[in-house]
Amino acid sequence: MTNEEDEKRIKHMEFVQAVIARMASNSFQIKGWSVTIVTALFALTGVTTKPIFILIALLPALSFWGLDAYYLRQERLFRKLYKNLQLSFENKVDINKTVKPFSLSTKDYQSEVIWFKVLRSPTILVFHGVIIGAILFFFLIYTA
Repeated sequence: MTNEEDEKRIKHMEFVQAVIARMASNSFQIKGWSVTIVTALFALTGVTTKPIFILIALLPALSFWGLDAYYLRQERLFRKLYKNLQLSFENKVDINKTVKPFSLSTKDYQSEVIWFKVLRSPTILVFHGVIIGAILFFFLIYTA
């Protein structure tokens, strides 16, 4: 393998790493937005004294949970692509999953990373579960 081919593979791996970092950043931002919007709806409930705003907070909380799972799934798909690139660099690649130069396609890994399983991932389940649990708890307290 030539030095030029090695440089191309390294550059390809850097591209994939950049995508992985962007997906992790998106996930972090979604968590922040989730907390911000739910808190704002709680505050609105305190001002208007209408408990319906607490229940309305469930909609963005559930939406952000699904969106966070989507980005975590994308991150895991790209991690699989990165791992395959690493193996190809070491000439141990799976013949069924050869990666074209500079391709960012993750279609070969779609069946390995299922969105519903990612939705129940401990990192996501704990964070968003606590938010949804808090919404339901405060609704019960507020209406009692």
